[in-house]
Amino acid sequence: MNPLILIMIMLTVILGTTIVMMSSHWLMIWMGFEMNMLAVIPLLMKQYNPRSMEAATKYFLTQATASMLLMLAIIINLLYSGQWTFTKLMNPTASIIMTLAMAMKMGLAPLHFWVPEVTQGISLSSGLILLTWQKLAPLSVLYVISPVINLDLILLMSMMSIAIGGWGGLNQTQLRKILAYSSIAHMGWMASILAFNPTMTLLNLLLYILMTTTTFMLFMATSATTTLSLSHMWNKMPLITSSTLTIMLSLGGLPPLVGFLPKWMIIQELTKNNNITLATLMAITALLNLFFYMRLTYATSLTMFPTMNNMKIKWQFNNKKQMKYLPMLIILSTITLPLAPAITLLN
Repeated sequence: MNPLILIMIMLTVILGTTIVMMSSHWLMIWMGFEMNMLAVIPLLMKQYNPRSMEAATKYFLTQATASMLLMLAIIINLLYSGQWTFTKLMNPTASIIMTLAMAMKMGLAPLHFWVPEVTQGISLSSGLILLTWQKLAPLSVLYVISPVINLDLILLMSMMSIAIGGWGGLNQTQLRKILAYSSIAHMGWMASILAFNPTMTLLNLLLYILMTTTTFMLFMATSATTTLSLSHMWNKMPLITSSTLTIMLSLGGLPPLVGFLPKWMIIQELTKNNNITLATLMAITALLNLFFYMRLTYATSLTMFPTMNNMKIKWQFNNKKQMKYLPMLIILSTITLPLAPAITLLN
């Protein structure tokens, strides 16, 4: 892709998300979503092939349907309140339809079916944008309407997302699909606390983006797309294998690492609000996610596959790929847990 065209497309994507996050008029928010969607589609087809074309088409149809539902909710709200103001959402029907539209845009279950298919059909760099940046705009809308959101609906969708995100990734060997199911599960954790403590949703989103960005950059550095290609990493980049181990365990939410922080705080907050059964089910279902992260850890770092002798010296070759930000990202996404008391005070 031409660098100038790429810069224009990226600026349009950023501008669309910024309009959604900063506007106080429902029509401007809808326009921001449309700008963002139409600019992201060329990014998904950056490496053009029939598979990426199919993924971009699926993404377009899903997002167009979600935009239609969003406009329906805006019109219903306009009929009842007479205002275009962002914070005014007077009608329960409008609230439910808008929640479903945002869930479809984010990939919350049961409206999650497009996420693994689209992520699998595009490149790793496009997948990074899809699973991180594209979550900001829908979550900002849900954050603002959280006081009037339907509690039963959002808790049901969050529980389904965590369960499906765990079950779906169990028998996958494609890394992009595993990260897509991981994204669905993390979106479920964020949605579960949205009605009780929206600030904690933002904390979870920040840490999720940090860990997912690090994981994608690790895979881009090694050009790994399957578990098998990941298992050959030890004879190319020995240091990256140990980094992958810690990042995967952090994504799974094991206590010494930063991924444990949002899960711990969300379970604590749900317990305070007398949702003990939901918190217990979420903690149990999180083990499914931990299992497929452990599978990746095992394939990457805990086994040494039989290879020819001349393959064992691959690590001596100079790596041509730039990895300027990777060390900083690895540190931030693994050992930031000591900042937990300060984050708790801010919350």
